[in-house]
Amino acid sequence: MNIKSLVFTIIETIIKVAVLAVVIVYVFRAATQAYDFGYRVFADEPVSISGGRTITVSVAEDASVKEIAEMLEEKGLIEDANLFVVQELLSVHHGKIVSGIYDLSTDMTAEQMLEILSPSVEEIEEEAGVQETPEATTLDQ
Repeated sequence: MNIKSLVFTIIETIIKVAVLAVVIVYVFRAATQAYDFGYRVFADEPVSISGGRTITVSVAEDASVKEIAEMLEEKGLIEDANLFVVQELLSVHHGKIVSGIYDLSTDMTAEQMLEILSPSVEEIEEEAGVQETPEATTLDQ
């Protein structure tokens, strides 16, 4: 074996080890970020723990969840719009956000905000003052 091929083999081995180290570091960082994001989806904390500010927000009729999340992030109610979108997607309130004007606080979690932004039909009727009246049933004889 000559010296030239020995040097080439050593350099090739060093490059392979360096590439492998870079890949391992990249995978580790990606896994750490994925875990952190996944953890925050289910263990979300409010922006401020105590003494939150109440902020009035308006949700347009044609607003997407992404637009609502960006607006909430801009107003300081949430820290990450993408996180809010995923939380909405996985919540029982998915697709149930109703347009309107809402008072939200910085000491609310995303789940609490979604609960307010997604009132049930009964809550909407109560606000409007609509009461259900029992319908009379008639039997044709």
